[in-house]
Amino acid sequence: MNNIRRFFLLIFSLSLSFHLMAYQDTDSIPEIDTTQVYKFDIKREIGPAVWRQTKTAFNEAKEWNADIILIHMNTYGGMVIHADSIRTAILNSEIPVYVYIDNNAASAGALISIACDSIYMRTGANIGAATVVNQTGEAMPDKYQSYMRSTMRATAESHGKDTLIQKGDTTYKWRRDPLIAEAMVDPRTYIENVIDTGKVLTFTPDEAIKNGYCEGIANSVEEVLAKAGIKEYIIKKYEPTGIEKMVDFMINPVLQGILIMLIIGGIYFELQSPGIGFPILASAIAAVLYFSPLYLEGMAENWEILLFAAGVILLVVEIFVIPGFGVAGVLGIVFIITGLSLSLVDNVAFNFEERHLKALLSAVILVVFSMFSSIIGSIYLSTKLFATNSFLGKLALSAVEKSEDGYVGVDMYAKSLIGKTGSVVSVLRPSGKVFIENQIYDAKSEDGFIDKDVEIKVIRFEAGQVYVIKKEDDEFGEA
Repeated sequence: MNNIRRFFLLIFSLSLSFHLMAYQDTDSIPEIDTTQVYKFDIKREIGPAVWRQTKTAFNEAKEWNADIILIHMNTYGGMVIHADSIRTAILNSEIPVYVYIDNNAASAGALISIACDSIYMRTGANIGAATVVNQTGEAMPDKYQSYMRSTMRATAESHGKDTLIQKGDTTYKWRRDPLIAEAMVDPRTYIENVIDTGKVLTFTPDEAIKNGYCEGIANSVEEVLAKAGIKEYIIKKYEPTGIEKMVDFMINPVLQGILIMLIIGGIYFELQSPGIGFPILASAIAAVLYFSPLYLEGMAENWEILLFAAGVILLVVEIFVIPGFGVAGVLGIVFIITGLSLSLVDNVAFNFEERHLKALLSAVILVVFSMFSSIIGSIYLSTKLFATNSFLGKLALSAVEKSEDGYVGVDMYAKSLIGKTGSVVSVLRPSGKVFIENQIYDAKSEDGFIDKDVEIKVIRFEAGQVYVIKKEDDEFGEA
């Protein structure tokens, strides 16, 4: 009997428990606090692209109401001016910024890392070596080092001081010692038990933790968040836009060389066949594709693009307006090469003190080689692609409608000019204008280039076109 009572008592207790749970107020259940983490990668040379992506990432993090911005870093450094812009954005961010140094945070990467609220490092990573150097690795003059030293100190100081209680007296210690930040730039800095003079400071993870420049060692993003005491979280990763991916693709040196060939080739074909047509359109499109990504990347300046445009204008003026080939033509070619070359090198003005001359030389070689290749290729293609037995040649009208067969589509008076002489009105390249018997006619040179005012002789008339040679060639029997 007792067992039966116990059984019914158990059933009643369970039923009562389920009943109470069913009517429990759900508002009284504490919600799990989920941290929103916005992750942004810096795994390339610090430059205009990284700065542009940083601004976009920080804006997206703010719109998403992120609780933390986590920078996943692996960089050997880059341009100080853009690193300083990123540093400023981090210091002014209302959202706490953490950095996870996956392998390297050298030079400009060290400056950015020190600006972050918390630093975490992978085993084997390093931070430091922030001396300002040129692209050959040589240290820049002291005026650049002075600026970097003060920037590093100010960045370390921005994190304030920790309060220490020692024997009843209140003392203060920098959370991140500014002198340590300076030692990452200046080899003259001496810090007892940290760095001797003559060496630039670079920390390992353990050394960084010991000196207050790292909060912990972690081997994954998940470990970073665990070290930071974040248990429940949602991670949103920054994804480059389609335009950014396209820019990265378009600045490939091989593709840049091809675009230069299209620019020059289009100009060459257009000059051979005057009139706005497909060649000049292809050249214009190639120029836009060449300069646009470089401009967005911060490499091509406005004056460099204008320099290229001025070169094209001078070249056109030399060919169609000014007889012969002189100063305008030479300047045009120089301006075109200079505009195309400097756009490949990151500079603001005619100041290349900080720039590795090899980079500029490589850009000039790429442009000149592409131009010559384009001209040679254009000459070859103009003789091969449109030959009558080629595929493209079949697209063009090659048959001659002879008057003997009853075709009269043009003024046949010019046919009577065969054997007569005249002079060149506009330079024949090989087409142009000639003056014969007080009339101006369209003509084409059989000798190639014929300058203005040179005497010519008509040798044949075909498909409404007068063909001429230099009169002096006929006198020597070369006709």
